[in-house]
Amino acid sequence: MAAEKIRVGGFLRYPGLCLVGVMSAPDRPGLAAAIFRTLGEERLNAQFIVQSIDLNSDSHVQLCVAAEDCPRVLAALQPVAEKLGARKVMACAKVALIGVFGPDFRERPGIAARAFDALAEAGINILAISTSISTVSCVIAEEHYEAALQAWHSVFALP
Repeated sequence: MAAEKIRVGGFLRYPGLCLVGVMSAPDRPGLAAAIFRTLGEERLNAQFIVQSIDLNSDSHVQLCVAAEDCPRVLAALQPVAEKLGARKVMACAKVALIGVFGPDFRERPGIAARAFDALAEAGINILAISTSISTVSCVIAEEHYEAALQAWHSVFALP
């Protein structure tokens, strides 16, 4: 018997993005500020941000921007990354951001697991994840955008 669908508020859908990463920078105060100040000064907007620190105390900042802005973002971030001591600035073109949102996610265990399971069962790799109290967002290859939404429709009930 199939598991009952989880009621959610809806899906976020943003195809046409580029995933950019400032990778392996020594972690310290002001790192994220330098990156996003530079983007703001260039009038470039990030639609997704995730940052983590690895076991070597290196920081990895990844963000999604509109695909057409990717060359400008890379040009703006390269000098900043060098000043920060980052080992690499990377870009993954042709990605999409999908998210599932709804009320009271923090009181409803299992939503993230269902979202990730559905993508895995569809053979879709997640490139980055970000969550909030009410949203689970995933960056995926844009070629899997429609299949990912179909996978989520199979496990989530929309209003």
